[in-house]
Amino acid sequence: MNSHILEMKSITKEFPGVKALDEVSFSVTKGEIHCLVGENGAGKSTLMKVLSGVYPYGEYTGEIHFNGIEQKFSGISDSKKAGIAIIYQELALVPEMSVYENIFLGHEIQKKGIVDWNETIKQSVEMLKKVRLEINPATKVMELGVGKQQLIEIAKALSQDVKLLILDEPTSALNEDDCENLFDLLRELKQHGVTSILISHKLKEVIGIADTVTVLRDGRTICTLDARNGQVSEGILIKHMVGREINNVYPPRPRSKHGEVIFEVRNLNAYNPKIGRTILKDINFNVKKGEVVGFAGLMGSGRTELALSLFGNPAGFEISGEVIVEGKKRDFKNPRHAINSGLAYVTEDRKGNGLILIQDVKQNITLANMKRISKRGIVNENNEVKQAIEYRKALDIRTPTIEQKVLNLSGGNQQKVSLAKWLFVSPEILILDEPTRGIDVGAKFEIYTIMNQLVAEGKSIIMISSELPEILGMSDRIYIVSSGRITGELSIEEATQEKIMHMATN
Repeated sequence: MNSHILEMKSITKEFPGVKALDEVSFSVTKGEIHCLVGENGAGKSTLMKVLSGVYPYGEYTGEIHFNGIEQKFSGISDSKKAGIAIIYQELALVPEMSVYENIFLGHEIQKKGIVDWNETIKQSVEMLKKVRLEINPATKVMELGVGKQQLIEIAKALSQDVKLLILDEPTSALNEDDCENLFDLLRELKQHGVTSILISHKLKEVIGIADTVTVLRDGRTICTLDARNGQVSEGILIKHMVGREINNVYPPRPRSKHGEVIFEVRNLNAYNPKIGRTILKDINFNVKKGEVVGFAGLMGSGRTELALSLFGNPAGFEISGEVIVEGKKRDFKNPRHAINSGLAYVTEDRKGNGLILIQDVKQNITLANMKRISKRGIVNENNEVKQAIEYRKALDIRTPTIEQKVLNLSGGNQQKVSLAKWLFVSPEILILDEPTRGIDVGAKFEIYTIMNQLVAEGKSIIMISSELPEILGMSDRIYIVSSGRITGELSIEEATQEKIMHMATN
């Protein structure tokens, strides 16, 4: 008897100029946690969109067999009816609606054509118990953190009798406690017969949770490994993912003596009038020429708010204190003032705030410095093309053409476009907020290499990261932020994960 709940055979999917999937075969055993890994652009999300009906039958070639029956899904509703649910990195909840309304949205409980709200609330309570979430079902989703919202997405899936649960980068925005809670839940669902497919770039998480791991590379199936018999290690996965061994994820950089202080912040305070609370308190730090300064801290500690405060305050905080650039006091009224003083900010939200997804690679790269390619207000299109081609080559942005829309690129290549956009303004100080979030180990290595090149040229980098290995692997000095304050400063020689976490929880 076939124990596979899912078999995908010779799946091929093409986009204009790109073959995203090339004869991919992928199978999942009933009741297992199966991880799907690969570099950005390997085809993981595309394969799951084929499975879930986002790309309907006819837009790809190959066969899908689910529960032993060949499926030809014409849309997402068909895959849901079959018992397949997919939860994306960007959650699909309605923030203004209650928890119980979200759980049964699209498949409302009705009695004689009218929504039965009492039964809806009653069953919502049962679904919340299954995901171990103790909240009032009448709570609006906007009032909950990302970890709880993700559990509501799973509760929504369970309310539709899900048999196969797909999670695309589910831990990218979660803290450690929420991650562990999610994995405990997946193990518990496994005991109740729910099969899970997990897409993740975090290899340590994959090793900790997976029964089986399938690796994709360049749109092809490379291998499937049994994690239960010792076939899976971080080194083995990296080798299969990138086609080569990466012995040191963090490329070495000479820790030479740095130059003079180029950027300094004194007694910075910030009040957020929207929430009526002080979010930054007495912030003091400095950055030297040719230095990578890491900022560590838990989610919600104030790191991104600090970056926004420094980069022209687009969020509209009430700010006091001093910012000194190359020995001169600066008062940035807006981001343009910050750019003109040599600052650039690569946001953590590349899709929402960093890039214009419907525009092409060329337009995104030149967007922040149109003056450089314009004369008397008219864009020199030949120069724009020339500059975009140079940055595509320098950053190894993998796209068939610079006219490719950014929304069609992988996450890693989108991040490179975002970085190219700000390098195009020729900054002296580059603020990188979660520079490798949601990208694979190969793309991370490339981003780190670019960072090393920049500091070798005398640029300075402020790097905000939630990944402590990244902070330790790339920083020269580290500041720790907790509850809007800097609670410690460590040289790289004295820094450890334990010391950082101690300071981050003070």
